[in-house]
Amino acid sequence: MTKGPYLDGQLLIAMPGIGDPRFDRSVIYMCAHSEQGAMGIIINKITPMMCFGDLLSQLDMAGEDAPAPPGELMQMPVLFGGPVEQGRGFVLHTSDYFTADSSLPVTENIALTATVDILRAMARGEGPQRAVLALGYSGWAPGQLENEIQHNGWLTCPADEDIVFGIGFDERYTAALRKLKIDPAMLSRDSGHA
Repeated sequence: MTKGPYLDGQLLIAMPGIGDPRFDRSVIYMCAHSEQGAMGIIINKITPMMCFGDLLSQLDMAGEDAPAPPGELMQMPVLFGGPVEQGRGFVLHTSDYFTADSSLPVTENIALTATVDILRAMARGEGPQRAVLALGYSGWAPGQLENEIQHNGWLTCPADEDIVFGIGFDERYTAALRKLKIDPAMLSRDSGHA
């Protein structure tokens, strides 16, 4: 049985030979990792044609008694968080928003909430300072992630709020690799192809 170190609050970076197209060039923020398994949210893959405003409409929350959320928030993309429970929403956010019964503290500064209450709070302007929305998550059975890391499927590095919340989604893979002082071009098996 593996004893720590666990990867809560770390980033997983997919290696080019991961062998699963769902994880190709993925950066995953690890929300929970223990001997029972692991769970994380892909933070760099946008769900096509889905934004915060669409979620509010689908959940019939668009017309609730509140002023309309700012246009910038309404256009916030929804991410593909992973292949597990793709119909379920998750919000990875700064811990300035926290509810004891529904938020999972990941680190001192970042939490995960999977209830519609956070969407309502965000729509009212009472949500977290910084957040990413995702449908689905990435999950591993006990020992599965450790095995994939051992077989060079993933690199790990410390997360920082700029990679998780600040920079563009398409820049996060390169930024995470650069944090490890790795040139992404040196990893690519298909360099020169668009």
